Amino acid sequence: MIAVTGASGMVGTALAAAGDDLRALPRPGAGLDPALLAGCAAVVHLAGASVGQRWTAAHRAAIRDSRVQGTAAVARACVAAGVPVLVCASATGFYGDAGETVCSEAAPPGRGFLATVCQEWEAAAAPARAAGVRVVHLRLGVVLSRRGGALARMLPAFRLGLGGPLGDGRQWMPWIALDDVVAVIRRAVADPLLEGPVNTVAGALRQGDFARALGAALHRPACLRAPAFALKALLGDQARELLLTSCRAEPARLLALGHRFLHPELGPALKAETD
Repeated sequence: MIAVTGASGMVGTALAAAGDDLRALPRPGAGLDPALLAGCAAVVHLAGASVGQRWTAAHRAAIRDSRVQGTAAVARACVAAGVPVLVCASATGFYGDAGETVCSEAAPPGRGFLATVCQEWEAAAAPARAAGVRVVHLRLGVVLSRRGGALARMLPAFRLGLGGPLGDGRQWMPWIALDDVVAVIRRAVADPLLEGPVNTVAGALRQGDFARALGAALHRPACLRAPAFALKALLGDQARELLLTSCRAEPARLLALGHRFLHPELGPALKAETD
């Protein structure tokens, strides 16, 4: 039995559809009853406020608190219930704007709101790690699914032929298909060799190339560039950190273990989500 927070979200729903025996947990907030974890072989912690909503001061607090306080509560409950494995969502936002640097899991943390949140988010699991729980932090890239996340927000414009690069389009964008996220989670639960940060990405490419690939998958042009100054004027730090930042993350830990992705190439991964 695997206990899951965020079981009704995009990733949690896909995990359930893959046939795993799951126990849905309530959002942990500042506490989680350890009794809910009785008999569980692992906890997969996916819950957290969406980063896609506008970053008001209140929503910034919700993004941080839902992750940091929630992870701390889950970690404490795992220790109390004797759960041996904790798999926590994190993000490649940990690396901040890394420019052209290739980021393995050994790369240092970046700067900015999301980078700071990711660092605190991962650190919040320390009580579980100190108690001997095997903790895995899934540093997720952009998850490709028509059912939610960034791709679902892009599709309406791209289907109309109104999509294109963001800014100059040269920023690196790490990506992974939803099916591969599920496969990595299942491996993280089962494989004792996986511990600590794991870049949960199949690859990275420049955002302009991603836009062209999405246009090709939809048989639409993808040449309407969204200028960086306009994005920054509209969304401020949210544009800088979500849309314009560059992160060339590589799945070094997974590749070292011989992991094989279901969708290692972007074109077929997009086709699977747009057909």
